[in-house]
Amino acid sequence: MNGLDWSVLIGYFAVMVAIGVWSHKRVDDVSDFFTAGGKMPWWLSGISHHMSGYSAVMFTGYAGIAYTYGVTSFVTWSFPIALGVAIGSKLFAPRINRLRSRLHVASPLEYLKNRYNLPTQQALAWSGMLLKIVDVAAKWAAIATLLSVFTGITLNQGILITGVITGIYCTIGGLWADALTELGQFIIQLLAGVAMFVAVVMKLGDHGGFFGVWDEPALQGHGKPLVGPYGTVFLLAFLFIKLFEYNGGMLNQAQRYMATANAREATRGARLSAVLWLVWPLVLFFPMWMSPLLVESQKADGSDSYALMTEQLLPHGLLGLVIVGFFSHTMAMCSSDANAIAAVFTRDVAPVLSKRARGWGQRSGLLAARLTTVIFLGLSMAVATQVDSPTFKDIITVVIKWVAGLMGPIAIPMMLGLLRPFRRSGPTAALTSWGLGLVAFWLVNYPINWSVDGGVPLEYQVSVPLAVSLVLYIAIGYLKPEDTPERLAIIERVNTDTDGDAAGAAAAIPTPAGGVDDAVGRSRVGD
Repeated sequence: MNGLDWSVLIGYFAVMVAIGVWSHKRVDDVSDFFTAGGKMPWWLSGISHHMSGYSAVMFTGYAGIAYTYGVTSFVTWSFPIALGVAIGSKLFAPRINRLRSRLHVASPLEYLKNRYNLPTQQALAWSGMLLKIVDVAAKWAAIATLLSVFTGITLNQGILITGVITGIYCTIGGLWADALTELGQFIIQLLAGVAMFVAVVMKLGDHGGFFGVWDEPALQGHGKPLVGPYGTVFLLAFLFIKLFEYNGGMLNQAQRYMATANAREATRGARLSAVLWLVWPLVLFFPMWMSPLLVESQKADGSDSYALMTEQLLPHGLLGLVIVGFFSHTMAMCSSDANAIAAVFTRDVAPVLSKRARGWGQRSGLLAARLTTVIFLGLSMAVATQVDSPTFKDIITVVIKWVAGLMGPIAIPMMLGLLRPFRRSGPTAALTSWGLGLVAFWLVNYPINWSVDGGVPLEYQVSVPLAVSLVLYIAIGYLKPEDTPERLAIIERVNTDTDGDAAGAAAAIPTPAGGVDDAVGRSRVGD
């Protein structure tokens, strides 16, 4: 990097902080901070939903998969996400939006106290927060890895720089700041991605051109959709995982659905995100597929290949823009995660731990939300320094194995609890499927994995916990139905559209944590 590249990078950081300061004026209460007051336009929600699913892991971990295996990086990652979000646009997006517009909650998990019971809500809240700390830590480590390639600074210094900048704008501006910076980051990544795509295509003339390049020995097998550990079972497992994860199971995407004015707008935003997931990653992945022709990775997993190729092919200025693109993806995801976890803690956890928290007003609740955001970012940054330790191994292991494997047991009770066909599943089904799903993850990834020659295949490491949770949730619901009138009332409120999801209801300020009972009661009287 030279002075021009540094100017681009510093200018980007300054703009992100400025957006946070501007967004601060739009945040008057916890509804604004966590759900944009239900006033976010559908197109901004869709772009924000799309961008909050990226991070620098794509340019490190998935770049390594593309370098080693080729197009399977798209087939087994962004394609399942696109399909999952498309399905979720009809199945989950409108229902999650109604959680806020009908029940007046600000956290995706806030309704679980009444849908199941308090222990279920707390189990999912605590495990979800802990998983998110590990997930975001992997993202910090990924961007720090890239920054070290370009600047030579240490991983810990890179984690500190990106974490502090992200903390400033997302803490003061809330979800509005997240969404607006994600819009800017989308534009930046569009320019950077196209620049990298063109630079690589121009280099292919010596290798048979755009279509003939696939005959090169270095790309042998790279055109096959399913190779190595990424086979059919892995693809199917990932489709189910991403269906839950990217429609709200990991919490931050659920907020994008909640932020729109009504269920119809949430559906439109989800459809836009699905289209972007289907098209845009092809532009980003193509240079990665070609990387074995252009660079030689210095790491066994190929995770540095994209950064090396960027340095080699792009002039200064454009190099800085691509580096900004790396930052934009990671900061988008981490800031949205921080906001989601702050919502879960202040709305779901703190009122259970503290009587004082149950009496928070709008001012004190907003202060607690900002403080929680800072604490979450600090904890995730601390964990990020250990991502390459023997416990966590490498970045892609954390993202694929830990996050994908543990997400299912947490997301299934939350997501399926919204749907009428699963109305018989109550707290027993939810807690059992959650607990035994976590046990299944531990068994498959550790004791069984250690005792099997060559270890348990990756597709089973990530799919078995989800399968165990799904089967138990459904089976226990039929064997021990717990569909009380109160629980059925909640399900009906998020599944019906009798009042048209009026925008006036959408902008309502959430009730204090623990007040969902009252909200449902008022709704039933109104019906």
